[in-house]
Amino acid sequence: MLSHSAVIGIDIGTSSSKGVLVTADGVIQATATRAHDVLRPAPGQVEMDAGVWWDEAVGIVRELLANPGAPAAGAVRAVGVSGMGPCVLVADEAGTPVRSAILYGIDTRATAQIARLTEELGGAETIRDRCGSALSTQAAGPKLAWLAENEPDTMRRARRLFQPNSWLGWKLTGAYYCDHHSASQCVPLYDARTQRWYAPWADRIAPGIDLPPLVWPGEVVGTVTGAAAAETGLAAGTPVVAGTIDAWSEALSVGAHEVGDLMLMYGTTMFLINTVAAPVTSPTLWGTVGALPGTRNLAGGMATSGAVTTWLADLFGSRDYAHLLRMAEESGPGARGVLMLPYFAGERTPVADPHARGVIAGLTLSHTRGDLYRAALEATAFGVRHNVETMAAAGGEITRIVAVGGGTQGGLWTQIVSDVTGLPQVIPSKTVGASYGAAYLAASSVEPVDIAVWNPPAAICEPRAELRPVYDELYRLYRSLYPATVDIAHALTAYQEEVGK
Repeated sequence: MLSHSAVIGIDIGTSSSKGVLVTADGVIQATATRAHDVLRPAPGQVEMDAGVWWDEAVGIVRELLANPGAPAAGAVRAVGVSGMGPCVLVADEAGTPVRSAILYGIDTRATAQIARLTEELGGAETIRDRCGSALSTQAAGPKLAWLAENEPDTMRRARRLFQPNSWLGWKLTGAYYCDHHSASQCVPLYDARTQRWYAPWADRIAPGIDLPPLVWPGEVVGTVTGAAAAETGLAAGTPVVAGTIDAWSEALSVGAHEVGDLMLMYGTTMFLINTVAAPVTSPTLWGTVGALPGTRNLAGGMATSGAVTTWLADLFGSRDYAHLLRMAEESGPGARGVLMLPYFAGERTPVADPHARGVIAGLTLSHTRGDLYRAALEATAFGVRHNVETMAAAGGEITRIVAVGGGTQGGLWTQIVSDVTGLPQVIPSKTVGASYGAAYLAASSVEPVDIAVWNPPAAICEPRAELRPVYDELYRLYRSLYPATVDIAHALTAYQEEVGK
């Protein structure tokens, strides 16, 4: 029984890797984190060395097992893994990466391939009907096409395609696989209707790659090998469970997988996942299969959120976020007339413009750091509202919002989002995120686990009705700011790309 043991969950994120050691009743016994940076070899390109993922996972597991009171390695009943995505990590036959991994929608290098493939494959609607989503910077397929065109030697050596979570699974077990949800974001390689790889398009885009067998998150994919045991300290033979992309793992960690649920992830980027009763598609959102068999999602993601607040903190010379939040609270609703577009890395949904750029409007010499920080928080809230309204227009139904992620700490950010959207948010007891979801999947592979027992609600963030008129007007201005500045932003983007060469 799991009651006398524990499970481990590991997540590879954009700015850090995290791990949790969790007991049978969902108590987090220990946590471990390793911060890292991404690689930016050229404008619009964002990568990571996969070796960092493994090194950090090894260190995290060893730290968890060394925690006072941790069970012996043999008492760890299962390990779950999740990670950012969809990413493109190509490797040779032995599973050795042949280059750094290309990250998800924050990497915008493949715009030319998106346009070309969209035309060659019959148009955006044809692709969306088969795959659930049109081609965008989020999709993995165009990035494989970019490699084929720009790094032909790399693609000649590439035989396998991994996500961060599946590569950790490979390193732990030697099993080659991909979970269905991650595959559904590898547009246009996966047919969301039949839930299989779609050979005509996959062979065209990645002819030399042997696409992995498909599994569902929560399935045991193998056991820890002797070599992996020697590195991590885990017991050889420990089951390893397939995870999925981090945002979907976060949704599982808070029980946001019923029809009508919307998981809102506050992190380096902002992510929204609505569980829908039947497949729903949108020109500017992502339709995917869910993390659990039989579920479907309509999802959106902003290219930045916490990344902008971190950028501001570094400009200010202090990452004392508690102090910054206090200053932002003192600034008050509307940030004393400062309005921001948070498109500092382009924008994913629903703008779908990798060439968009950040804008700060209304600045005067009297504005303070608190005003700028408040404007950044409000900008992400306006972006959430834009996504939520787009989901509703596409046919999504949102009856409950569950917030998760580091940005829920402190309370101000979640309060601003509720005030701007007019919607309440459930704040769960544990907001540690994707690693906890990976641990939940691992525990569920041993015996049935009720996530509502593991992670019950702790509070509800209610919108303040008296602020709705203020934020409605600011939202109107926010929606007007992008079309008013888009031509200038695109011209500056072209200049940035030119000087960055």
